[in-house]
Amino acid sequence: MAMAGDAAQAARAVAPSPEGAAAAGGDPFATEALRSLLPVPSPDANKYSRGKLVLVAGSAGYPGAACLAVAAAGRMGAGYTEAFCAAETLPVLRAWRPSAVARCWDAFSAEAVSEAARRHPVAVAAGSGMAGAAPHEVALALKVLRQVEAPVLADGGALAVLATAEGRAAAQHRADKGWPLVLTPHGGEAARLARGARVSAEGPQQLAEALAAAYGCTVVLKGPETFVAQPGRAAIIMAHGTPALAKAGTGDVLAGTVGALLAQGLAPADAAALGTWLHAEAGRIAAERLGAISVMAEDVAEALPLAIQALG
Repeated sequence: MAMAGDAAQAARAVAPSPEGAAAAGGDPFATEALRSLLPVPSPDANKYSRGKLVLVAGSAGYPGAACLAVAAAGRMGAGYTEAFCAAETLPVLRAWRPSAVARCWDAFSAEAVSEAARRHPVAVAAGSGMAGAAPHEVALALKVLRQVEAPVLADGGALAVLATAEGRAAAQHRADKGWPLVLTPHGGEAARLARGARVSAEGPQQLAEALAAAYGCTVVLKGPETFVAQPGRAAIIMAHGTPALAKAGTGDVLAGTVGALLAQGLAPADAAALGTWLHAEAGRIAAERLGAISVMAEDVAEALPLAIQALG
């Protein structure tokens, strides 16, 4: 069996640079470029060496967000998925995906996650299905942002927290420490982040670039065209999407997809490029099967294996 190993060594084995292959020039969405990023498990892999994704998601009002992110993470190859949710969400998640380890929000420990990340690849995806307004949700999101010494993806409620003064300070702290951070806002969330950072832009590409600079991180601005931006670099454009993805819950699928790739050691830009393309391809495959009108987020998560096979 493979040893748990050194997390940094595992990350280097997948990602050629801290910035990622997607930032190195050429077409990051060319088939060969994307195929080279697929985290194909080695013959001696175990569930820890394949990467652990920790999800902080799923308030009582939105249990489906945790379910969708967990499903996507497993389909995207994370060897171990652990979800921390509202107590009311736990029975729903456990029934829907028994392979996931499900715990209450109160059990989350940033110290434990950081310690695990020193032994094997780990990432955290926080905020799906969280409003980011309740005091306990705000405190939890800030704990993730300030204390987790592993890659963090912020979605949903965690983005709302980032738009505050405390959130911006947490993002700056992560940037100063060199701890990777990926934001996955839709247009409305991006506008809120822009107001919080007091930046403006003429279009979505410029907005993604401005947010990446302001928050010192990788930004995935979702929309009909998705823009992936890093500080000091021109955004790359993923135009492979489909209107079938314009359904509630597909953003949670994307969070689980990109989060799982981060957990498997991909650099932020690479995880964003590969994850957004596979998410879009899964939406296309689901639409071919069911029609663009009828596709639901669950269908996108279940189509991820076929999207992966399309690259293989």
